[in-house]
This record gives sequence, C-alpha cells and structure tokens, in this order.
Amino acid sequence: MLNAYDIAGVIEAGTDEAGRGCIAGPVYAAAVILPGDFEDPGLNDSKQLSRKARERLRDYIQDKALAWAVASASPEEIDEINILQASILSMHRALDALKVRPQHIIVDGNRFRPYGDIPFRCYVKGDGRYASIAAASILAKTYRDDCMRKAAELYPQYGWERNFGYPTAEHRSAVAQYGITPLHRRSFQILPDPTLF
Repeated sequence: MLNAYDIAGVIEAGTDEAGRGCIAGPVYAAAVILPGDFEDPGLNDSKQLSRKARERLRDYIQDKALAWAVASASPEEIDEINILQASILSMHRALDALKVRPQHIIVDGNRFRPYGDIPFRCYVKGDGRYASIAAASILAKTYRDDCMRKAAELYPQYGWERNFGYPTAEHRSAVAQYGITPLHRRSFQILPDPTLF
C-alpha cells in the first residue's frame, strides 16, 4: 500500500511527468491532491499497470481527488529549453491549474525548480511510494497516450498508437524512411549516429 502523504495535516500535491524519453510529442505532467482517506489497492506507478487498469484508475482519481490538473510542454519548448526544464515547466503548469492551492509539493524524480514559496521534496521512484505521485503518473501517462493516439491519425506511418513517440525500432525505421514531423524533438538524437557502426 502506498503512503497517503509525506507530511500529515497539510494540503499536499503530488506531481509527475510522462514522455520524457520520447523522440516525438509533448511532455505531459499532472498534479493531484488526494483526500487523506484515499485508497485504492490497485494504485501504483503507471508503468506497472495495464492500459485498462490505468484508464479505470484515471476515472477514479478524477472523481475522488480534491483537485487535479494535467498540462504539457510542446516539442518546440522541449527543443528550446531542454527536456528537463520542459518537464518541470509542465509540472508547474499543472500546479498552476489546480483549483486548490497546495501547501506542500512532492515530486517524482530528483530535480525540480521552486514553485513560488511552496516547500517541496523530490523522491526518486516516488510514484511507487506516494499515492498522490502515483495518481499524477497515471493522469500524465493516460492523457499523453491519448494525445499520441490522435497524432497517429495525422501521421499513421510512425506507429505512435503503439510506441507513443518512444524510440522503438519501428519508430526509428519510419523516421529513416519518411523523415521527421513537426512533432519530433529536433534537439534529440532521433536516429542512431551512423559513425558508431
């Protein structure tokens, strides 16, 4: 069972991102404030769950959360400020969109930038430790997956409905054949360096 909170007695938001390791598409983040008595035995890091389980939990989280929000940063922003800063930017945007202002923030990972004067703590693998971070990971992933499925309708040759913009062999083969799209991250090494072979 995941921990309900990091600090008792305060309004605490968990935040996480999805899509950091992709070569195409935006990076998404979510912020979630859960009630102290929230529990669901199926809640876990989104990467450990099936699509069906994530989608069931998304509806449950959105129904039970005190507040939740999802935001993103575009491929152009990723290229301009780098993926780490774009991930943090998307987390800040999600926090901006919360209808309840948190008093404390817990973040998945080891890097964050101060959000106003609200104290925060970072936790590596926090999505496997805290319910609000796990909930944020599920919202971020499911909303990003929906985005990439829609993008796949515009660019069907890249298989984004299956690889979601990650650098799979299928995706890179399509890039080699068809080139890049406006959704590809130009600052990333989209194809392997041929000088290494």
